Amino acid sequence: MAVPKKRTGKSAQAKRRANWKATKPEVVTCPNCGEFALAHTVCTACGYYKGKPVSIKDAPTVEEVIEEKKPAKKSTKKAAKTEEKAVEDVKAVEEVKEEKAEKSAKETKEEVAQEKKPAKKSTKKATKSEEKAE
Repeated sequence: MAVPKKRTGKSAQAKRRANWKATKPEVVTCPNCGEFALAHTVCTACGYYKGKPVSIKDAPTVEEVIEEKKPAKKSTKKAAKTEEKAVEDVKAVEEVKEEKAEKSAKETKEEVAQEKKPAKKSTKKATKSEEKAE
């Protein structure tokens, strides 16, 4: 392998790289849509090249790809058990929610019923005074 005898200096390196420049890309207007496009390439806006459609970009008749569901892989015993546990957990949570909803419905019905009925005096003094009056 070639190994240099001496290190290349900064000025020699800069002189060598003086002609190593970037050039501006050639830009041309698309004859179909009028957008700027690189020369000798397909227009990114409309998909035409040299007046012919190459890749259709704005086609309204593009068919949507319908993904078919793949059949599920055979599940293992562990996976089946975890799925069963998950289903049981969900059912338990749903039951708890239903019970809470039923309790709250009963409580609201009782509150409405109590508001409609007049309050009765059920103290001992009231009952004794009623008995004496009779």
